[in-house]
Amino acid sequence: MVMLNGNWAELNATFSVTIYADQGDNVTIPCHSLHEEGFGMSVLNGMRVKWSKVAEDENYNEDVLVGMGLHVKTYSTFDGRVFLQRANEEDASLVLTEIAKEDTGRYRCEIFIGMEEQIYEVVLEVKESEINGVVFPYAPPGGRYNLNFHSAEQACVEQGAVVASFDQLLEAWKGGLDWCNAGWLSDGTVQYPITRPRHPCGGSNNGPGLRSYGRRDKKNRYDVFCYATALTGRFYWLVQPERLSFDEAVQACIDDGAEIAKVGQMYAAWKMENFDRCDAGWLADGSVRYPISRPRKNCSPTEAAVRMSGFPDKAQKLYGVYCYKEEQ
Repeated sequence: MVMLNGNWAELNATFSVTIYADQGDNVTIPCHSLHEEGFGMSVLNGMRVKWSKVAEDENYNEDVLVGMGLHVKTYSTFDGRVFLQRANEEDASLVLTEIAKEDTGRYRCEIFIGMEEQIYEVVLEVKESEINGVVFPYAPPGGRYNLNFHSAEQACVEQGAVVASFDQLLEAWKGGLDWCNAGWLSDGTVQYPITRPRHPCGGSNNGPGLRSYGRRDKKNRYDVFCYATALTGRFYWLVQPERLSFDEAVQACIDDGAEIAKVGQMYAAWKMENFDRCDAGWLADGSVRYPISRPRKNCSPTEAAVRMSGFPDKAQKLYGVYCYKEEQ
């Protein structure tokens, strides 16, 4: 109860809505104060706001954020991922970034103004991403910007993939793909995804996003973004007592009843099967690469990625080999 204009008024109210989001997105969970004009408190100058994630039994609710004026504290897995929107004096909406499946649940916003308490509850449903494929950048042994559109199509096919579409590249960018070289897409445009803006990649003043050169003459030369789908067979590291030349690597896979793996098959195994191996091995295009899904020292320490050692002399016996065997 609170005194308004000489009268006691019951202002405690509970509201509930449901909002939906995809994994990896940012979302605003709405909450706004409802108080009489001239009440004197706002999100910006004294209203206390508490956000929590409500447990099913409501005995162990998880603190998300507490704020009063400019002072804000965030908690546990939400630390660094949440902040108050503060679009106006009544706005206590919560902005939640980098959404994960585990963020699904019921969120409670409590606004305290003097003796008054307003409660809002919002259900957040996070849609689980369906990972049906993986986008990867590709340049041939001759180096970057050597593919016209038709040779780009052929390059992807040779690596067990197809040229990626705009929508597929957009989803890959949402998933964190950052690549500074421009590549063909299936619609004949040339683009590249940037999650960390910087000077050599379209400028540091431009925000994250897909940088586009637009539709280009198909005789022009760029790299390409390929799209590989889930594997129907087995991708594996072939255990060998000795390091192999490229020709020896090809033969070793054949002797094992398989074939030397393609770049697209490595990316598919890495992305959809969490394949992890810190050994550089030959692939079918003559490149040497290795897939890391668990970053660690000396093996892609800062991020999960497919690492490339280049296109070395095929006579060198410095590497192992990755093979691929179709299911019978």
